[in-house]
Amino acid sequence: MSKLSEDIAHLRKSYERAELDESQSQSAPLQQFDQWMTEALAAQVPEPNAMTLATVGPQGRPSTRIVLVKGYDERGLVWYTNYDSRKGRELADNAFAALQFHWVELERVVRVEGRVEKVSAEESDAYYRSRPLDSRLGAWASPQSQVISSRAVLVANAAKAAAQHGLNPDRPPHWGGYRLVPEQWEFWQGRKSRLHDRLSYRLQDGAWLRERLAP
Repeated sequence: MSKLSEDIAHLRKSYERAELDESQSQSAPLQQFDQWMTEALAAQVPEPNAMTLATVGPQGRPSTRIVLVKGYDERGLVWYTNYDSRKGRELADNAFAALQFHWVELERVVRVEGRVEKVSAEESDAYYRSRPLDSRLGAWASPQSQVISSRAVLVANAAKAAAQHGLNPDRPPHWGGYRLVPEQWEFWQGRKSRLHDRLSYRLQDGAWLRERLAP
């Protein structure tokens, strides 16, 4: 084992910031998530809306990437991307995914699993119009997840998109939103001695059942 590997193996952190008790948690997971997101924003956690999205390809191989949640409500959690990207192709084959938020500074993790659907064209149009112009043109310029020869390809594509679409580009047909409809949530709060708090919420007969999981 290399010295670096030994150093990594001996990294330790004691989690002592907070606790997650059933009596103080929300009865519904969306309200619990909203509370924790509000606290993450108040704590100025870097990019609190960043989440890991896990999908599964046709050969059963999982893949992950970071995306940004752009909205959430009773229907689920929403992000936007290129439908032709690897994640888009995998979701077309297997419309189930998992999300994970990791707020390191608060020693908290939120995990969500469920079915994924596309949001309406109207929702995608509205969000697309709210983006900065460079980002809107970038959606036209980038053949996401495809092999390109150099960054110059992206620069040239962006210039071409700007010339073609001007200051008010329409949303590309290959770009829009996805919504994960939750079937299970887990809230993890780091605790001392690795005896972490884990509260799971899962749907049972149309209602959310809250359970404690062993760490």
